[in-house]
Amino acid sequence: MNVLAPPKARLSIEVVHDLVCPWCYLGLRRLLRTLRRRPDLLFDITWRPFLLNPDMPRAGMSRTDYIIRKFGGEDRARRLYASITEIGRTEGMLFRFDRIRRTPSSVDAHRLVRYAAAFGVATEMVEALFTAHFTDGRDIGDLYVLTDVAMACGLSGTEAQEFLLGDDEIDTVHAENLRAHRLGINGVPCFVIGGRHAIAGAQESEVIARLLDVAVVEAEDG
Repeated sequence: MNVLAPPKARLSIEVVHDLVCPWCYLGLRRLLRTLRRRPDLLFDITWRPFLLNPDMPRAGMSRTDYIIRKFGGEDRARRLYASITEIGRTEGMLFRFDRIRRTPSSVDAHRLVRYAAAFGVATEMVEALFTAHFTDGRDIGDLYVLTDVAMACGLSGTEAQEFLLGDDEIDTVHAENLRAHRLGINGVPCFVIGGRHAIAGAQESEVIARLLDVAVVEAEDG
């Protein structure tokens, strides 16, 4: 006799993030690893933009100028980056802050993620953009770099470039950033699971797993 398996729980997961935030990259890796360990779940991930540097010029700025503006000098930045690099190494990630020559505006990168979502590859795009910036040291505010990343994710370079040359989704990115602040989100990453449970920071996989369990129980009871 065939026994029908119970339906899998389906969860919505919103990830508020910025593509120039190393903690968000760590959070992404931990979230995806946790989800791979949960074949009992179905999930829909929505990537929501947050702008850590909302006043950043669209052309970005030199890394040296950014570090002085953000941290007051190289010593503090060097200590922070060394700590992040070591944490990343334990996660199998390679941070190469020494390769980054420019700190970009992340607006166009966020736009590209939204564009990729229409083709079902938003998560792949987010991961590719993080890798391009933090491992390869590429300028993810540059049109041609973004086009290359789009093509690496299986999208048409010509069509992605045409999209980026226009104004589509610019207002949406800024509106989403404003929405996050109005919801009280002042730091990223922030994970919102099931529309109700939020947790901030690049949490360990075990913490994310516990939150998933709570959301699943509520979804089944609801």
